[in-house]
Amino acid sequence: MKRMRLVLTLALAAVLIVSGGMFIHQLLDYRAGDAAYKEAAEIAKLPEPASEPPEAPAEAPAAEPTPEPSAEPQTDPLASIDLAALQAVNADVLGWLSIPDTAISYPLVQGADNDYYLAHTWNRSSSAVGAIFMDARCASDRSGFNTVIYGHRMNNGSMFASLKYYNDPSYRQAHPRIYLVDASGSHTYDIYAAYEVSTEGEAYRLSFSDDTERQAFLNDGLSRSVISTGITPQISDRVLTLSTCTGRGHATRWVVQAVEAD
Repeated sequence: MKRMRLVLTLALAAVLIVSGGMFIHQLLDYRAGDAAYKEAAEIAKLPEPASEPPEAPAEAPAAEPTPEPSAEPQTDPLASIDLAALQAVNADVLGWLSIPDTAISYPLVQGADNDYYLAHTWNRSSSAVGAIFMDARCASDRSGFNTVIYGHRMNNGSMFASLKYYNDPSYRQAHPRIYLVDASGSHTYDIYAAYEVSTEGEAYRLSFSDDTERQAFLNDGLSRSVISTGITPQISDRVLTLSTCTGRGHATRWVVQAVEAD
């Protein structure tokens, strides 16, 4: 009996040591990731946000819904960032992606495959935090009908973790647009859909042979969306698909889709 208790005690101690080690490793990884992206903002001379971004959805408004904003306050400030300085550190940097008043504000990179930046930050440092990266098969100038961008859903709320809140219409209403700045200038995307989809789902389709396939892609996203925005993309538009984990295994992903504004 004593020997049994000793074995159980040692086993429990081993579990605690391993768990503690994993927690410390994750904490250090998060800190290193935060430092890497703070450095990116400094190198790019990114303007400081006016206030800390809220991470939880606001309560649904009792009054009439707030109209979509007509101004684009983030466009000009983002257009002034120093992309050349970021690209001097890593030539894979394409631009900067931001959703105002959220934690999402990161360099956008594109690697030779879709694996490398799952475990490396924007400056190629090894880290489980990874990077915000464009699908390697997409045209870097976003000239394709559907451009897919990936990011981890980190437990500390960084990277694409905020996308999970787009299951709430009030959150989308408060954060309706995605801003992307690259070598060609500033680009604005209006969010029109958010939903969970298979990793083999239509949301990840990049090749379209005709307008019928493009319309089927748009219809699929609109029909799956858990929010209704009143925005109906056209086959002549360009779509941005942001993809992250659901936190419920590897079979599905959570996507937020937006259409490039005129």
